[in-house]
Amino acid sequence: MIMTPEETGTTERTAPSAEAARSAKEKSAALRKLVVQQLFFELALPLGGYYGLRAAGVGQWTALAVGSVLALPWLVYGIVKRRKVEMMPVFTLLLMVVGALMSLVTGDPRVLLVRDSWLNALIGFWVLGTLATRRPFMMTAARSVVLAKVGEEGWRAWESRWDTQPRFRHDIRLITAVWGAVLTLDAGVRVVLAYTLPLDLVPGVSTAQWLVVLAGLLVFHNRFVTRSGLKV
Repeated sequence: MIMTPEETGTTERTAPSAEAARSAKEKSAALRKLVVQQLFFELALPLGGYYGLRAAGVGQWTALAVGSVLALPWLVYGIVKRRKVEMMPVFTLLLMVVGALMSLVTGDPRVLLVRDSWLNALIGFWVLGTLATRRPFMMTAARSVVLAKVGEEGWRAWESRWDTQPRFRHDIRLITAVWGAVLTLDAGVRVVLAYTLPLDLVPGVSTAQWLVVLAGLLVFHNRFVTRSGLKV
């Protein structure tokens, strides 16, 4: 069967579109897989390790330290797999070491419990600090998502709205401010929990509290970007 030029043109236009759709689906599936892995290795495994060791009669400090170390192979694996040293995994490893050393010096296992709060607080302050720059955090964070959905040309069109649409700039700054403020406040709440609750309750309550906060942030984020026209 001989195709007409119009049919050929349609096929040529459809093929890249189908390819882009497959690529977006693959990237979305990879992102979901990464999130599940992070939840397991960085939250579920250390938490399960702590309570498993406590049930076996291991002391609180040792259980906390070993539970934290369970996430170490995952962090190292991420660095090796990507073949480059990234800031966040290295920073997390540094916090683990510093927290363990401080806990050894002070003899207080609660120092280990507030380690993650330092990370959240620093990230929150950094996100808020980007509000004073030309590219707030959410502009940078959105790049990979926009590229996966609409490609390089679509990203350039989306990014150009920053220079031409005041409302766009306002919405980007607002959602960046919400993320920064929530992460900072969450860090403060987790410090309070670490020093007021019975020690064995802190890992479970703190993890549950963070999951609730994260879920709330994601729901707000999705609704806001949809309603404000930021979603692609």
